[in-house]
Amino acid sequence: MTDVLDHPDRWECVTCGHEWEREAQPDAARVVKDAHGNVLVDGDCVVLIKDLKLGGGSQVLKGGAKSKPIRLVDGDHEISCKMDGIAVGLKACFVKKA
Repeated sequence: MTDVLDHPDRWECVTCGHEWEREAQPDAARVVKDAHGNVLVDGDCVVLIKDLKLGGGSQVLKGGAKSKPIRLVDGDHEISCKMDGIAVGLKACFVKKA
């Protein structure tokens, strides 16, 4: 993502305000789970479980909106996908596996 503020000791997402420490991540395989605990993999489709306001505008993604196939990425927003024709980065806690 390019919407990240660079602080000396942490990173901050401009979109949601989430902060995380600057430290090396272990090389263990990362497992991404949805809001219900189901494991997500590249190519899955997901459904939003609640309305999400998009940062920087007045658009809202409605709960129940289904995505195109997802791609798992590194960083705070684990999911990269298209919903309603808009490319978005999502946190896994706001989606369920379709």
